[in-house]
Amino acid sequence: MAEIQKHLSAGPVSILPQIKKLKEGNLVIQKGHTYELSPMGIIIADKMPPFLDTLEVLEENFDYWTKRNLEGIPPFLRKRLFELKNCKLIRPEVSHMFELNPEFVEKLHLSTHIFGFASYFHPSFTTLYPELAKKGVEISLMFTEPVFRRFKTDYREELCTFLNFGNVRVFIFPQDPKIADLTVTDRFFLLTLFSREKFFEHESLISSEPEALKWGTDLFSHMLKEAIQVKEI
Repeated sequence: MAEIQKHLSAGPVSILPQIKKLKEGNLVIQKGHTYELSPMGIIIADKMPPFLDTLEVLEENFDYWTKRNLEGIPPFLRKRLFELKNCKLIRPEVSHMFELNPEFVEKLHLSTHIFGFASYFHPSFTTLYPELAKKGVEISLMFTEPVFRRFKTDYREELCTFLNFGNVRVFIFPQDPKIADLTVTDRFFLLTLFSREKFFEHESLISSEPEALKWGTDLFSHMLKEAIQVKEI
């Protein structure tokens, strides 16, 4: 009991009623003056950390998660949302709504490899990524078919030059991804989801936590299974 009191910073008056409930639920066993988890309690306790961490992730950016379409996140990664702790919400100012986020660009320039997906066209992509490719950054970019057609039609020369880099791979994602964009590097992870409404808010989650980078890499790898690599145009 002394150990439990110290860990919870609480007295026996508040602890004993809760232990009684756990004992009645066959989750805790009392042996003399000590308490231990029952076999059932061990099973449940083992599942608690990811559950609590998932709640923490959702509470950190509650409005973002509740208003976004999560269909683009495969079930196996929805179960691992707890890996996205400590994500920061990026909300662009109205005056910079159609510009790339400065923090995003800065972190890209510090990266040694980039996995990127976009379901929208941004003119800055035609100069930003070739610049990074010249520096030797390993780049794998995935676009939806409409976005790729836009590059091919309006920026054909730039696209051909970009594809000629040996450290660059470009893919077409043939389906509706239901994700606005995804970027994962050795430095950071960024995810932008569509709103469940019919309008697009360019709000993103960004993190440098290793778990988030792994989560984002797994999402990119999952999408890559359905993507088609562009060899030439």
